[in-house]
Amino acid sequence: MPLARAGGPLLLGVRHHGPGSARAVRAALDAASPRTVLIEGPPEADTLIPLAADPDMRPPVALLAHAVDEPGRSAFWPLAEFSPEWVAIRWAIDHGVPARFIDLPATHTLAWEKEEPHRSPAESAADAVRIDPLAVLAETAGHDDPERWWEDAVEHRSGTGADPFAPFAVLEEAMGALREAYGGGGHDRDPEREAYMRLQVRAAQREFGDDVAVVCGAWHVPALRRGTTVAADRALLKGLPRTKADMTWVPWTHRRLSRAGGYGAGIDSPGWYGHLFGAPDRPVERWMTKVARLLRDEDLMVSAAHVIEAVRLAGTLAAVRGRPLPGLTETTDAVRAVMCEGSDVPLGLVHDRLVVGDVLGEVPRSAPAVPLQRDVARLQKRLRIKPEPLERELELDLRGETDAGRSRLLHRLRLLGIGWGEPAASRGSTGTFRETWRLRWEPELSVRVAEAGVWGTTVLSAATARAEADAVAAPALADVTALAERCLLAGLTDALPVVMRVLADRAALDTDVGHLAQALPALVRSLRYGDVRGTDTRALTEVAAGLAERIFVGLPPACAALDAEAAEDMRRHVDAVHGAVGLLGETGLLGETATARPSAGGPPGTGMRGRWHSVLRVLAGRDTVPGVLRGRAVRLLLDDGELGQEEAARLMGLVLSPGTEPADAAAWIEGFVGGGSGGGMLLVHDERLLGLVDAWLTGVPAEAFTDVLPLLRRTFSAYEAGVRRTLGELVRRGPGARGSAAAAAGIPGFDPELDAGRADAVLPVLRLLLGPDDNETADGNETAHDNDTETADTETADTEAADADEFNGGEESTDADDLVGADR
Repeated sequence: MPLARAGGPLLLGVRHHGPGSARAVRAALDAASPRTVLIEGPPEADTLIPLAADPDMRPPVALLAHAVDEPGRSAFWPLAEFSPEWVAIRWAIDHGVPARFIDLPATHTLAWEKEEPHRSPAESAADAVRIDPLAVLAETAGHDDPERWWEDAVEHRSGTGADPFAPFAVLEEAMGALREAYGGGGHDRDPEREAYMRLQVRAAQREFGDDVAVVCGAWHVPALRRGTTVAADRALLKGLPRTKADMTWVPWTHRRLSRAGGYGAGIDSPGWYGHLFGAPDRPVERWMTKVARLLRDEDLMVSAAHVIEAVRLAGTLAAVRGRPLPGLTETTDAVRAVMCEGSDVPLGLVHDRLVVGDVLGEVPRSAPAVPLQRDVARLQKRLRIKPEPLERELELDLRGETDAGRSRLLHRLRLLGIGWGEPAASRGSTGTFRETWRLRWEPELSVRVAEAGVWGTTVLSAATARAEADAVAAPALADVTALAERCLLAGLTDALPVVMRVLADRAALDTDVGHLAQALPALVRSLRYGDVRGTDTRALTEVAAGLAERIFVGLPPACAALDAEAAEDMRRHVDAVHGAVGLLGETGLLGETATARPSAGGPPGTGMRGRWHSVLRVLAGRDTVPGVLRGRAVRLLLDDGELGQEEAARLMGLVLSPGTEPADAAAWIEGFVGGGSGGGMLLVHDERLLGLVDAWLTGVPAEAFTDVLPLLRRTFSAYEAGVRRTLGELVRRGPGARGSAAAAAGIPGFDPELDAGRADAVLPVLRLLLGPDDNETADGNETAHDNDTETADTETADTEAADADEFNGGEESTDADDLVGADR
C-alpha cells in the first residue's frame, strides 16, 4: 500500500465505464483494504447504495435525480457492470465497508441546468472549448485513435500485476501534466465540484484516518491531491443555486451508454466492453463465438471453421499493427473479411446487437419511486407487457379483457406524454377490434413518468386530470375532438364530461366551416368505439349531429370564390365530411331509420345522408364554386348512387364545352377523377366519360394547354400503371372502335363474353371470405367440411365475415359482384 500511505488517501483515477479501470480498481481495493470508499457521484444517493446488493438489481442502471417542483428537469449517473464506480460499490458492500458519494450534490447540478439557457455567449463559447484528456494522451503517444490507445494501455491489462497501484500512479502523473498545460481544460464547473470533493475527503479522513479510498475520474485526481484550505473550498461553494431534488435508481441500457449522458461519459462500444470485463479468459475466441451465434440466428452460413479463421486473422492484424492484443478494430476487420464476406450489411447487425447491444437493466421494486411509477409497474406486471429495449410489435384483440386493458394503458400513457408505444397499421383484419402497437422502452421514459406524476398518483387519475387540462387549453376545435377520441380510446369516462362541455362550447362559437369539417371525422370515429370498447358514447351524439347540421348549412357559402389552394383544402374537408356522414349513417347512433336509396336522378333521400346529398347537389350546380369542388361533388353523388351515369355525363359535357375556361375544366376533372379516388377505373369502365375527357383534351387550345398541363399530370399520374396502360389502349383505338366487341376483345383483361371458368375460380376464395350461402346444402351443392382443420377455417371465415359486416355498417357486401365484374 505504498501509494496510500505516501500521499494520504488512496486516489484511484479511472475512466468511467472502462473494464480495464474496473479490474484495476477491484485489485487495488483488495490490496489496500480501506475502511471506507468514496465514489464520484451525488451524495443524495448515499441511502440508495445498499440497493446495489439486492438480487433484483441488475446493471446497467442509473441514478436519476429530478427536481421535485419540475420533474422534467433531471440528471442521470449511469453505471454498468464494468463501471469502476459500480465495482467499488459492490466491493464495499461485500466487505462491509461504508461507501459514500462525494461529487457536488444534485440539488446544485439541477439548479445549474435550469440556469443554462441564460448563460452568456462568452460563457457558452468558453464551455465549448474543452480538451479530451484521452485524445491528448493518445496523440502524445503517437496514436490517432484515443479509443485504440486506451484499449492498448489500460483495457487489455488484467489488473493482477505485481503492483496494483502502479497504473493509477502513472495515470495520475499524466493527468497532472495535462492540468499544468491546460488548466481547467474548459470544464468550467469543475472547480466547484472538486472543492466539494476535497471537503468530503477531509471529512472522511477525520473519521477514518488516511485509510480512505477515492474512486473518481482520472482528470480530478491532481485537483484532489493539491493542497488547498478549507476556507478557500467553502468560498467556492458559497452562493451556489439550489433546488429540491429526489433520487432513485432507474433501468438503463447499453445503447444509452453509447451516448454522452450524466457526467458526459458516453462510450462507443458498451457491448464490447461488457464482454471484455466478463470474459474470464480468451476474450477474442469467446467474442467470435458470440458473433457466429448471432449470424447463424439470422440464417447466415457461419461454421466453426469461420470462427477459427477469424480468430487467427484478428491475431495477425494485431501483430502487424503492433498491438498487444486484438482490439475491437481487429476483431471487426476479421469478422467483416471472414464471416461477412466483405459485406457491411451483416457487420452492421453485429455492431448494433453486440458491439453496442440492447441489454436493459433491472431495478428492485423496493427502490424509491413516485407513486405513478409504481402504478405503471403494477399495471405492466398485471397485463404481462414487460418493458424491453428492442422494438417489437404487439397485436391486440380488444374483445379480450387483457388486450383491452393493454390498449387502455398504452393510450393513457401516450396521453400523458409517455411514448412507450406508438400505434401502427394493423396487418390482416381491418376490424375495429384490432390494434397494433410498436413498443420500445427507453430510459428517458422514467423521467416522463416522474414528470407526469404531477397529474396524479395512478395512471387513470393522472390521464384524467391531464385530459381535462388539455381540453381547456386546446387552441382549436379539432384538437378538442381529437382529445375526445383519445379519451374514448383510453377509457377515460370521468374526463369525457369536461371534454364534451368544452367541445360543445367551442363548436357553438366556431363559425369556420373548415374547422368544423376537421372536427367532425374524429368525433364520428369516437361514436363507433362504443360497440367494441363498451364505452357509452351517447354524450357525443348530440354534438356530432349539431356539427354536421352546421356544416350542411355553412358549406355552400364557404365554397364560393376560393383560390386554387383554398379550394384544394376544402376538397379534403368535403371528403372527410362525406366519410364521416357515411359512418354516421352506418352506425345508426343518431336514431335514423334506414330509407330506400332513391333512384338515380330522383328526389333526394331523407335523414342525415339525404341532407348531405342535397348539399352536394348544391355544390355541383353552382358556378361560383371552384371546379375541383363541383367535380368532386358530382363524383361523390355518382359513387353513392344518387346520380345516374347519364346525368354525370351531361354535367361533364357541360363543363367540358368550349365555353368553359380550360383551367376550370381541368380542375373539374381533377375533382371528378383525381385525388386517388379510383377515377382511373371509372374511366376504364365508362367509355362515354373517357370519350368526353378525350375530346375535350384534344380540343384545348395550344396557348391554354401549357397552363392546364400540370393539373392534368397530377390527376392522371396518380393512376396505377395497369390503369394508365388500359386507358392508353382505349384512347389509341379511338372513339370509333370503343364499345365494339372486336375492340374490347383486343384489350388485355377484357372479353366480349363471360369466361365462366375464370369466374368460377374466384368462388372458393369468396366462400372463405364471406361464408357459405344459405342455399348451399351438404347433399349436393357443396362438399361438407368434415374435419377439424376445415371446420376451424370456416369458423375463422365466419368471424372475418362478421368483422367485414361490422366495418361496412351491417350492409350486405357486394364484393362478389365487384370481383366477378372486374374479371369480366
